[in-house]
Amino acid sequence: MPRPRSEKARQSVLEAMRRALAADGYEAVTIEGLAESAEVSKQTIYRWWPSKAAILGEALLEGAVPGSDVVVPMTDDLGADLRAWFTAVSAGLARPEGVSLARALIEVTAADPELGLVLNERLAAPIREWVSERVSRGRSDGDVRADVDAAAVADEFIAIASYSALIGKPLSAERVDETVVRLLRGIAG
Repeated sequence: MPRPRSEKARQSVLEAMRRALAADGYEAVTIEGLAESAEVSKQTIYRWWPSKAAILGEALLEGAVPGSDVVVPMTDDLGADLRAWFTAVSAGLARPEGVSLARALIEVTAADPELGLVLNERLAAPIREWVSERVSRGRSDGDVRADVDAAAVADEFIAIASYSALIGKPLSAERVDETVVRLLRGIAG
């Protein structure tokens, strides 16, 4: 994609996208609104990006991702850690910006599958890292079987958290508990 002549203007458009996404959701974002907020012309935006999905993709690649600030400390209790993770991530993704992000990622992936894969991987990486570390600890403690594929467990976490975001509703305490109990049965050492 051609780079804008002005890096400051480019950053202004990307920041306008991030603000609009957080404030009103992706569906409400318009090129006209972004142009006005960034103080550039609509034609300039179209010269730099082919669609609002492309702007969102670049804004997410370069900026903070809503929901990526969730920190769940690890304890000696695998079940409690998994419950804490599901509760925190589900609640974070059910916020308006999490719902907007999940729905926008679907549109970005449909419009630009390659960019969608990159963005989805960026969002999934912290989850995979946390799960891999927690599964490794579980193996060392004898709570997790040696043959458990941490990436497969992470994919389950991602799928459940994504579903929570798509419907815009955090998982209930009962659903979190049921999910963790079922997961622990499948990976127990």
